[in-house]
This record gives sequence, structure tokens and C-alpha cells, in this order.
Amino acid sequence: QVQLVESGGGLVQPGGSLRLSCSASRRILSSNVMGWYRQAPGKQRESVATITGGGSTNYAHSVKGRFTISRDNANDTLYLQMNSLKPEDTAVYYCRLRIGSITEYWGQGTQVTVSS
Repeated sequence: QVQLVESGGGLVQPGGSLRLSCSASRRILSSNVMGWYRQAPGKQRESVATITGGGSTNYAHSVKGRFTISRDNANDTLYLQMNSLKPEDTAVYYCRLRIGSITEYWGQGTQVTVSS
């Protein structure tokens, strides 16, 4: 069992920046795929960004150019740098760890609210 703990969420103004962190209770292997997902009120959870152990990334069109996902395997931590935040980015953000093709772990989520 792996525990994931997100941090860094909060209230920010439109155009502002925020960095989310996700710490794993166990060693993150280079073969593990990790990602950030979000869920807004009344909406389904959607993928924001993913990253492989080798550093290959994939972003949702809505955040491409504004968000950057990265990982530090040595410190078992996943990051999401969010710039130029918009009100529509408001959601609960979740950290996800995928092991193989069928096993996955989720964090408890951290609230990000973009409002003036």
C-alpha cells in the first residue's frame, strides 16, 4: 500500500501561480507513471498532466503552456507548477500513481480556488 499526500493548494487570484506537491510514502520507481487530475464541482474527474519515470510528459489542452509537471524520484515527490491561473482551473487536484497497467493509488486531494 502506498500513501500519497498533496499539498500547496489554496486561494489565488486570476493570473497568479501556485505549485502543488505530492509526497509518496514509498519509493517512487522510474517505471511508475504519475500524474495530476482535477475535479470541479458537478464535473467528472479529468486528467491534467502525466509524467513517466523517464520524463515524458502529457498535458490536457486546457493547461498546456501554463502548467508544468515534474518529478523527483530521489525524494519521492511529484510537482505541478501552475502559472497564469484562470477561474476555470478551480477544482480539487489529485495526485495519482500508477504501477503497471491495473494498479493505482490516489491522494486525498487539495483544493485550488482561483478567484479575485
